[in-house]
Amino acid sequence: MASISLANSRASQLNNLDSCSSMAELKQRHACIVKLGLSSDNDAMGRVIKFCSLSKSADLDYALKVFDTLPRPDAFIYNTIFRGYLQEHMYRRCIVLYAKMLDSFVTPNKFSFPPVIRACCVDLAVKEGKQVHAQVIKFGFGQDSFCQNNLIHMYVNFDSLEEGRRVFDNLEKKDDVSWTTLISGYSSQGFVGEALGIFESLPVKNSAAWNAVIAAFVQNNRFHEAISLFNRMRNENVSIDKFVAASMLSACTGLGALKQGEWIHDYINSSGIEVDAKLATTIIDMYCKCGCVDKALELFNGLSCKGISSWNCMIGGLAMHGKGKAAIDLFKKMEAATARPDYITFVNVLTACAHSGLVEEGRYYFSYMTEAYGIVPGIEHYGCFVDLLGRAGLLVEARKVIDDMPVRADAGVLGALLGACRIHGNIDMAEEIGKQVIELDPNNSGRYVLLANLYAKAGRWEEVANIRKLMNDRGVKKVAGFSIVELEGSVNEFIAGGRTHPQATEIYAKVEEMLGCIKDLGYVPDSDGLVYDVSEEEMENPLHYHSEKLAIAFSLLKSKHGETIRITKNLRVCKDCHRASKLISKAFDREIIVRDRNRFHHFKGGLCSCNDYW
Repeated sequence: MASISLANSRASQLNNLDSCSSMAELKQRHACIVKLGLSSDNDAMGRVIKFCSLSKSADLDYALKVFDTLPRPDAFIYNTIFRGYLQEHMYRRCIVLYAKMLDSFVTPNKFSFPPVIRACCVDLAVKEGKQVHAQVIKFGFGQDSFCQNNLIHMYVNFDSLEEGRRVFDNLEKKDDVSWTTLISGYSSQGFVGEALGIFESLPVKNSAAWNAVIAAFVQNNRFHEAISLFNRMRNENVSIDKFVAASMLSACTGLGALKQGEWIHDYINSSGIEVDAKLATTIIDMYCKCGCVDKALELFNGLSCKGISSWNCMIGGLAMHGKGKAAIDLFKKMEAATARPDYITFVNVLTACAHSGLVEEGRYYFSYMTEAYGIVPGIEHYGCFVDLLGRAGLLVEARKVIDDMPVRADAGVLGALLGACRIHGNIDMAEEIGKQVIELDPNNSGRYVLLANLYAKAGRWEEVANIRKLMNDRGVKKVAGFSIVELEGSVNEFIAGGRTHPQATEIYAKVEEMLGCIKDLGYVPDSDGLVYDVSEEEMENPLHYHSEKLAIAFSLLKSKHGETIRITKNLRVCKDCHRASKLISKAFDREIIVRDRNRFHHFKGGLCSCNDYW
């Protein structure tokens, strides 16, 4: 009878352990278990350790103390501690404990390996990871998909694609995770063609696989192919989930493809896809970067819960559109909502100041970020601040900021000052800074061209020739400008001087008509953005056929009167195209929105939203 009573008491205490809701309660019941003489009972102590390791009120230190009292912990208990270490990001300890498990002659089971493999993966423990792989096979789990998928992910993380592919190929029953992990692995290292090949060999392509391959193209900035794949997915009637939608919104963002982005947004709303904080931010970002900042703000204001990424996205969107004061006002609302700004928030605030010429505000927030929030300025903050001061003509102050930086200025910071020297014609400072920038960023053609143009304006042709020779010697090619326009459901790309478009003849005729109209309004080609070693006539023709002029001409041909023209450009808008776009907006009574490498320009009625401050 006594043994029955003890068994009943043990069972009752075990049930009590499973129903604990706090650490205080757990510790009380643990004490009762110990009084019953069950301190060496793996089942009882395993439940204690599980609660301490994995519950919401976890106390891993307590779990480890209990673990150390056990004379012969079993695989279940080891596995629980492995998971606890992972949860607390203690990856090295997880690996060390696995070695102790083997030394104690405890046989791992199939649940032992995944957390240990993940610990090796995150800790970049290549040698240990390969040893664990060998033991997976030794203990008979060579065909366990859970273990094998984790191994594929580990090798991908180690940049060992061949090893990952070997694990994949040896796996008899590949599941969705196997395929998508390998596709994503090839994508992460830029092997998009290989990722597509794996995808094409997949017998049944579900949403997860489609998302993996679409994301592969998006992450490698191959947005046209991503959209083509998405259209193929729709034609094959594959359901679109929130992950595919997010990837496609990013593709639309990259191309400035507003109509496609609006379609995806409408689909999300109509199909009942859950819009979590991440997806909501992606939608807002798409509208910001497709030129619809008012729509983005409307969606942002409608969010019931605004996370830090949502605030940052909207502040950055306003900054990008030259709405500096609105960005600062939103930042103040963020503080009032007790959302704590982070590093990115202040990059966006300082960008807003730089794009709108808010010098005093920029000085204030550059100091405020440290004084109020303890955020030490990073290289991005310095780049924004130098850009702000330089654009305002405060070149000496901008240079002092660089000289006083606690770290060495990178090409971005020095490039901001070089750009300011170009704007304000300070050839002496530009020469000194330009040489440093070229050595820091030797493959960026824009750095060479900018310095060459400054030399050319000063009539220093020998230095222009030296810059060009240096580019040739290093194999640096000038990046061709291109502009993208989305019209009638398709994305059209124009390259400066290109004639490959099916309607090239009509487009070039429209350019001539367009420029003829604005010459009546006082337009004279501004060749400040070209190297001055060709004749004046040769300089004028390339300016006429810059990619944004071709894109505007095409848009005038294909869109209805009164419709907004939206263009995405890969380079900074040159002075000539900026002036021409202002006059075209007036001559043809159109709003033209151009997103260049740095910001948005809204041209309307002969004016630009940047107030010629860019």
